[in-house]
Amino acid sequence: MPILKTSGPVATDIYYQDIGEGTPVVLIHGRPLSHRMWESQVNALVDAGYRCIAYDRRGFGQSGRPTSGYDYDTFASDLNDLMTALDIRNAALAGFSMGGGEVARYIGRYGTGRVSKAMLLGAVTPFLLKTADNPNGADKSVFDGMLAGVKKDRVSFLEQFFPHFYNADAGYEGVSGDLIPFSKWIAWGASPIGTQRCITAFGTTDFRADLKKFTMPTLIVHGDADHIVPIDISAKVAHAMIAGSRLEILDGAPHGFAATHAEQLNALMLDFLR
Repeated sequence: MPILKTSGPVATDIYYQDIGEGTPVVLIHGRPLSHRMWESQVNALVDAGYRCIAYDRRGFGQSGRPTSGYDYDTFASDLNDLMTALDIRNAALAGFSMGGGEVARYIGRYGTGRVSKAMLLGAVTPFLLKTADNPNGADKSVFDGMLAGVKKDRVSFLEQFFPHFYNADAGYEGVSGDLIPFSKWIAWGASPIGTQRCITAFGTTDFRADLKKFTMPTLIVHGDADHIVPIDISAKVAHAMIAGSRLEILDGAPHGFAATHAEQLNALMLDFLR
């Protein structure tokens, strides 16, 4: 099992999957999932001749479960350790949901020496929290409520969360019968502390300065029916900030479009990479 030991002050083990040959594509999952969310994308990318590296964020999947280090500077450091240890160059970084924050913070801190392209997929960038200089963001009470729910009863929270993640609770019919149970199975095994603290991380971290350093081709994909990360405070704002970026809106797609709209997403990713 491929495991990387991180070098930061809160060291841990990072599990990664490295499949295929060719130009590398690094896939960074959302909370509370793992690298397993990328199965359809890995299949399509490897079949098209790309090398896919998909890893589990600290606290999730098969990675270590430290009691701290659940902040974006540390997440970016973990990604940098992976990029350096595997000597990944000319890579496309693809981040889904909170994984988009890793892409942004990595580029903000470590530059583009190893990166040729970026993909922000249903991403939390550039800044979700409502503040005086970000008046259209979400109220802090939204994230406080999520945190309270996870702390009170994480399993019950996930029971309510995933139908919302895939819009099953809104009558969307593009969800297979086993997708929600599969997603809950992945999330149940995550660190409770990591699951909690990542809410604070993605809900309060400001990536606006990081996005100003995006000089490479950037693809932004978002569902216009996303009830978890609304498109108007995320993708549309990021698109306006990143010069020359390409915004693709998936009609009727929920937050979990990597599964529900896998064929469309795969086609967009492959077209962008080519």
